[in-house]
Amino acid sequence: MTNACAGLIIARCNKLVSRVIVRSSSLLSFASDRDPKEAEELPVHRYVSKKHKPVNMVYACGLNSTGALGVLSRTKTAKHLTSSSYPHRVHLGDLRISTADCGYGYTVLGTKSKDMIKVYGMGINTESQLGYHKSRRVTDGDDENLHYDFLMEPSPIGIPFEKYKNTKVVQVACGRAHTFVLTDKEGVFAFGNNSHGQCGRRIIEGELFQGSRKIQHISQSRWPSPVKQIACGMDHTLFLLEDGRVYSCGWGADGQTGLGHYNKTAVPQEVKGDLAGVKVVKVSTSADLSLAICDRGHIYGWGNSEYYQLGSVTDATQVHTPMRLPFNTVGKVTDAAAGGTICCLLNDKGQVWVWGYGILGKGPDLMDSKYPEHIPMTLFGQSHFNPDVRVTKVACGMNHFAAVTNKYELFTWGKNKYGCLGIASNRDQYFPWKVLLAVPVRDVFCGVDHTIIIARSIV
Repeated sequence: MTNACAGLIIARCNKLVSRVIVRSSSLLSFASDRDPKEAEELPVHRYVSKKHKPVNMVYACGLNSTGALGVLSRTKTAKHLTSSSYPHRVHLGDLRISTADCGYGYTVLGTKSKDMIKVYGMGINTESQLGYHKSRRVTDGDDENLHYDFLMEPSPIGIPFEKYKNTKVVQVACGRAHTFVLTDKEGVFAFGNNSHGQCGRRIIEGELFQGSRKIQHISQSRWPSPVKQIACGMDHTLFLLEDGRVYSCGWGADGQTGLGHYNKTAVPQEVKGDLAGVKVVKVSTSADLSLAICDRGHIYGWGNSEYYQLGSVTDATQVHTPMRLPFNTVGKVTDAAAGGTICCLLNDKGQVWVWGYGILGKGPDLMDSKYPEHIPMTLFGQSHFNPDVRVTKVACGMNHFAAVTNKYELFTWGKNKYGCLGIASNRDQYFPWKVLLAVPVRDVFCGVDHTIIIARSIV
């Protein structure tokens, strides 16, 4: 290269750099002269630092007329969202949600907060299943204290913790109209309808639950072993203790309490039958059927069997004593869920099995089964390219299923009432279908006509 050519190239480069500098200066000048209101409309990009800790986010789908989704319109002119067929983000501010559950038209959320308020609720509150919430309205010039029967957005539930700073909410459980809160140090708290003794306290004839301030507290000292898990059915409650024993109370007309009779029980009593001497690791119920899993991977059932839920061991439609179910081909059971007429279980290989009556997940030709039917893993995303896919969590609503995989993906199927499957459609789903979420799913909870999803944030 000649000196003349080299000089020409250097001159052109200097001229290009000067243009870039002038252009950058003009842009900075333009930005500084811009109206602040216009600057607020510019997109803001957030970048994740190395110190960022992901937090749980809550999504909801299904019926929202009751407020169970806690999703409000963001504009004053828009109508209230009556239902949603795809998951909506529930805006909870800086609340650190750790657990949730779905009742019949309402939702309860538990947090990791060290403040006095650790539990929030939304939805139907006609039986004080979300606690007491006073409103003040003016009627004919007089002040009148009223009770909110519906909470359309997440609202704090006041629970009388003794030492709230050191107490953690381990779990929340919801029934038809009663709620339990399990803590790590202060036992359990219950509120809502107790007409059948489902809150674990004495039944008072004619008791009014609307606007009730009553909160039942059962301390740890009243149990032979600390409570590990609580499961609420329609009008009964199951308590799993750390030593593996199961206690129950509430409505027993279908034998769902498992106490050997069909009567109401106000004080929690131990469930025996085939569970005697067995260490239970999980219980499940949502309507009138109860399931339990022991540490050896066997499954037990009692309660309503009108839809073949217990058809593998009996022809009776009500079973008041736990019976071991002869599901010898499913392997070791690690998780199970009982719906209204449907049931499912998960084995140690991450495989899902379903039985009962309804849309079970193997197409329109399979509507009932006394014995578990295996759902192919390919329907949950397993393939030659993803051979290690396995299901880690299963859940049941009244008529729909949900499953979470080790890839943090959510699949739903069954009756799609009010879009509770979250698949952006109101059609019933006969096979597991992936719910499209851009965040990893950690847990899922199914109600009668809505679903709550806990996902992990990325940013």
